[in-house]
Parts: sequence; C-alpha cells; structure tokens
Amino acid sequence: MQRITAFFTELMRRYLPDPFVFAIGLTLLTMVLAVTVQGQAISALTTSWGKGFWALLAFTTQMAVILAMGYVLATAPLTDRFLDRLVSHVNSPRTAIIVATLVGGIGSWLNWGFGLVVGGIVARKLALRVKGVHYPLIIASAYSGFTLYGLGLSASIPVLISTKGHPLEAQMGIVPLSETIFSPTMLITSLVTIVTLPLLNAWLHPKAGQPVKEIDRALDAAPKAAAPVLDTEESGTLAHRLNNSRLLSLVIGAIGMGYVALHFVKGGSIDLNLINFFILFLGILLLGTPIRYVEKLNEGIRTISGIILQYPFYAGIMAIMASSGLVETLSAAFVKVATPATLPFWGLVSSFVINFFAPSGGGHWVIQGPFMIEAAKTIGASVGHTSVAVMLGNAWNDLVQPFWILPALALSRLKLKDIMGYTVIMMFWIGIVYSVAILIWG
Repeated sequence: MQRITAFFTELMRRYLPDPFVFAIGLTLLTMVLAVTVQGQAISALTTSWGKGFWALLAFTTQMAVILAMGYVLATAPLTDRFLDRLVSHVNSPRTAIIVATLVGGIGSWLNWGFGLVVGGIVARKLALRVKGVHYPLIIASAYSGFTLYGLGLSASIPVLISTKGHPLEAQMGIVPLSETIFSPTMLITSLVTIVTLPLLNAWLHPKAGQPVKEIDRALDAAPKAAAPVLDTEESGTLAHRLNNSRLLSLVIGAIGMGYVALHFVKGGSIDLNLINFFILFLGILLLGTPIRYVEKLNEGIRTISGIILQYPFYAGIMAIMASSGLVETLSAAFVKVATPATLPFWGLVSSFVINFFAPSGGGHWVIQGPFMIEAAKTIGASVGHTSVAVMLGNAWNDLVQPFWILPALALSRLKLKDIMGYTVIMMFWIGIVYSVAILIWG
C-alpha cells in the first residue's frame, strides 16, 4: 500500500497543475469534445460558453456564502474550545488521522460548508500538537470526509427534489428525504463510510522509518499580518457600544432562529437558502457581537477566492455540455446497457465522469437530471434511487475534483499535488462502498 500511495503522490507531484489551470484545461477539453464528438460548430460552442459563463451567479453566491459562513461557525469561540479539548486527548499520528477524518466527515454530513472548514482547522491543530504526523495526509484525510455531504443534511440533489416547486417536479414529482438520504440503505452506507474511511486513512500513514513531512511550526508561529481594525470608534462612544452589543446579536439571532422554527412548523422543507439563513444567524449568536461576526466573516472570505474565480469557468463548461448534447451522449452510453435494477449504478458511474466537468451537485443535476429521470421512467427504474446515485457519483468524484479542495489548500498552505496522491487512494475505496450500496439497493 505504501508503494501504491508513493506512486500516486509522485505522479501528482510531477503532472498535476494548479486547480485554476485544471479548470482551463477542462474548458479546452470540453470544447474539443463538443466539436469532435457532437459536431458542434466552434462559433456555436463559443457562444454557449460565453452566455453560460455567468449563468450560475446566484448558485455561485450560495456556494460562497455557505462556505464563508461555515468558516465563521467552525472558528467561533465555542467551536474552537471544543476542538482544542478534542485534540488535547490525541497523542499518536494514526489517531490524529482518524480524528481529522471523523471531524471532517461528521461536519460535512451536517453541513458541507461547515465540514470543509472545520476538518481543515482540526487537522492543523492536530498537526501542531502531535509529533510525527504526516501533514499532507492529515489534510487529505480531513478533506476526504467531505464525501459524506452526499449522504447528509445538505446533499444538494436530495434536498432539491424534496422541495415543492423544484425544476423537475413536473417530470418526477416530489421525492421525500425518507426515500433518499434517510432511507435505511443510505443510512447504513453513511455508517460504513464513517467507520471504514478513517481506518483506511490511518493505514496510509508512513510507518516508522519512512519519511514524514510535518507541519512547518516556525511558519505557523510567524507573526501574521495585522487584520484590519473594523471597530475604530473610541471605547464608550455610542458607535462602539452598538458594534459590541451582545443584546443586538441576541435579538437578531433569536428572530432568525424563530423564522427557521416557524418555517418547519408550517411544513417548510430544507433548501440552500434556508441552510445559509440558519448558519448566518447561528453564527451571529455564537460570536456574541456584530463586530466579532464581521471580523470572522472577513477571515472566511479569504477561503472562497478560488470558488469566485473558477466557478464561472465550470458554469461555462456546463453550458457547452448542455448545448452540445455531450451530457446526453455520455449518459446514453451507460443507459444502453442498463436494466431497471442497474440504472442507478450506471447513473453513479456517469455522474462520476460528468462531475469532472460540472463539479456541483445542484448545477450537475440541472444538466444530467432530466436525462436520467426520463431514462428511469422509460425502463421502470426507481426515480429516488437514480437521483441518489447521481448525488453519490458527484460526492465520490469530489475526492479527486480540484475545485472543492481549494478551501483545504487555503487553510493548510499546501499545494494540490501534495495531497492528491492520497485522495486518489481514498477515491478507490469510496467507489467500492458507493457502488456496492447502489447495486444492493437496486
């Protein structure tokens, strides 16, 4: 196993570019495929790309907001004290790897934005505390837990199709969460993943005598650039008292939580806007004062620069794939060999491939969902199972999709090539778990 890991690590070190370069390369590859496979004219695909480039700005904003506000929750004093208490009980490198994976996984199951950030934070804390921890591996391990978001409370496709008025309601109806992420099969899959993935990651840690790259403690201890002082008012002034008012945060936070409670009392469902609303006001309550929240949010915004830069490129890729028919061609190749029992499995595999070009559950569903649901209805496969399979293919591919690793890289100060060799190994195992689950379910 160590030789296999070393092979993939060296392969990534030599050949894997920066995530932004990867996005440019995928754009060019998609254009070539649209011309050579679909016969689309260059002028037409260029037009589709340009028009689609900004087509998902609202969704981009939702993703950026959930990640930045997830950072606030993950770094709130209450959370930070809990994480410090947690890591204080860890003394061995392999235990540190297990804990980092569990925190990232459980956090992502609860909320993917929170999990992405809290996993990276606890990994850094563990790397600083525990001597001999291989730093690239513990960061990769914390990130690997992100795959559990596809089975969790913020899984974008199951949440979307359980919402009244979703784009495919006329085609497939409403699919309750009890038939998707809360089905017995998916709950068992979540349990298997959260138990086996940490053990795999611990197994990947270099053995005694093998080279280990620890965190640079001198760099971590170096003075950081002073953060901008947001509250410039003198102590005792009205402005200062308002900026630091616990009462204001408590009142507006309570109103926000009240709205969420009323939403569910009236039969409302979960969607991305509600998730963002909840974590915004929970963060306000946890930070205590308005000015503390603003300061923490300013820190969190630094983690979303890659999303703001790259997401329009992926939106452009998605536009080319939709207009050229590439998605239908890719999916149809799998559907031709499918039966009602195996269609979800081929949906999983095709989703894995498509996610390289459309690395977002919601955006991914927009272009693959209509075709897969129509196929499911045509051959008599389960609409709910097929939808979850597309979601899991997305979450499976995220282990090797550079787009979502960006926050982990920003927090760790590592490069993509430092950790991708490990996530490739993790991707193989998760592929087995998800494939077996979908086939048994079918």
